[in-house]
Amino acid sequence: MNKPVIVLDHLSKSFGNVHAVQDLSLQIEAGTIFGFLGPNGAGKTTTMRMLCGLTHPTAGHATVEGADVWKDRHLVRTKFGYVPQRFSLYRDLTVLENFRFFGGAYGVTSAELEQRIERLLRVIDLQEKGNTAAQSLSGGMRQLLAIGCALVHNPSLLFFDEPTVGLDPVHRQQIWDLLYDLSHEGKTIFVTTHYMDEVERCTEVGFIEGGQLLAKASPRALKSTFRTRLLEIDVA
Repeated sequence: MNKPVIVLDHLSKSFGNVHAVQDLSLQIEAGTIFGFLGPNGAGKTTTMRMLCGLTHPTAGHATVEGADVWKDRHLVRTKFGYVPQRFSLYRDLTVLENFRFFGGAYGVTSAELEQRIERLLRVIDLQEKGNTAAQSLSGGMRQLLAIGCALVHNPSLLFFDEPTVGLDPVHRQQIWDLLYDLSHEGKTIFVTTHYMDEVERCTEVGFIEGGQLLAKASPRALKSTFRTRLLEIDVA
């Protein structure tokens, strides 16, 4: 058994009287593609934002590679790449300019950064788009650029919040092919989704509803136990 790289210990978050995440405990091993499944409003994004040190937990705590996600959040942020649900790069900058901006923000040296950019452009298949403004890219290409920028500092852990929402089937497949490649390189991937076909591509899945973790299992076991409820989510 691999050592867990993500540990949630009775993690909770409330917004006033709304309990977005309730007493969530979870461990995720290194090299896993962990799918976090649930309907809209289930607490997926709130959980991810707490793990990224962007939202303060109301109770409990979590660690990433042994570092507390809130107390050590500046250290933790060097360990992961994060792609939020909404495109968060600079639309008026070109593909290359976005890479260089985020690489510089992470302290990657100029010589090393140019080598990484060259490789990442191949990885995300945007070699011919280096001088194109991000706002001129298609939705799928923008998402690939966001993933590329999240990889620029070579993190061991990746957080993707609904990375394929609104994308056509070709770009959805392209992104999942990329996630598989990253997993084979030894990276740990935490991805939120409400698509059942994407759940089947994960190593392990957690099912959250109403802010509570109802199960953590293999995709097959989860589908067997929660078949009716999962079909409702997929239709929604």
